[in-house]
Amino acid sequence: MSRWHGWLADEAAAREAAGLTRRLRARDAADPAVDLAGNDYLGLARDPAVARGAAEAALAWGAGASASRLVTGTLAVHAALEDELAAYLGQPAALVTSTGYHANLAVVAGLADRTTRVLSDAHIHASLVDGVRLSRARLTVVPHSDVAAVRDGLAAAAAAGERAMVLAESVYSVLGDAAPLAELADLAERYDALLVVDEAHGLGVHGPGLVAAQGLAGHPHVVVTATLSKSLGSQGGAVLGPAAVRDHLVNRARAFIFDTGLAPAAAGGALAALGQLRARP
Repeated sequence: MSRWHGWLADEAAAREAAGLTRRLRARDAADPAVDLAGNDYLGLARDPAVARGAAEAALAWGAGASASRLVTGTLAVHAALEDELAAYLGQPAALVTSTGYHANLAVVAGLADRTTRVLSDAHIHASLVDGVRLSRARLTVVPHSDVAAVRDGLAAAAAAGERAMVLAESVYSVLGDAAPLAELADLAERYDALLVVDEAHGLGVHGPGLVAAQGLAGHPHVVVTATLSKSLGSQGGAVLGPAAVRDHLVNRARAFIFDTGLAPAAAGGALAALGQLRARP
């Protein structure tokens, strides 16, 4: 192991010299500081109704789902959460995953393959990037929110007989700007492509998200991913769209098939948070 230890020491020294060392700092539950760096956009993580929903689910089902969703890890609370998510976002079907990261891995790697052309916005999240890598799809990175570049890429894919997928976020986490979803959806329909929209930063902040706000909910060429760990104050992720997409991912998405189901407390908390969004939009 000395060679590995030496390599680790060199890597650590290089990070430190460049000022790039990351460190973990544990917070106490009674910490009085106001958190302005977290993802709990609506303050629901500590909302009494949400915490109660999480606690009641844990007491009913235990600390964990105990298995993958396809074995014995699908619980009634998962089914209820999927139904509520689909209804709130105006989508035909939903599939809940253990993290938002897993949702993006599942949808890209589960739907794309070597015969697929993926057109990726330059600012998409790392989880979507990793999904493309796992899929082994042909990747074209397009300039941020450049509709013309997406159109040209889709035209080239159509001419080559390739299935095409466009990746975008509804609201981009670093820049805070919104994607041109209506234009992208029109292009996806025109070229028979699939538009995957990550609503991680749109859900909750913009009600049911920008896809729904722009009248695109249930669009046959649009699939939505979401996280439960931001506006919903819990943890987990979801893929929403046509029932055929959900069925395909249940059967083909390794990030879903081989992963333990979402913890009951997280599912119960997210379900309660959805109730709060409906009651206090």
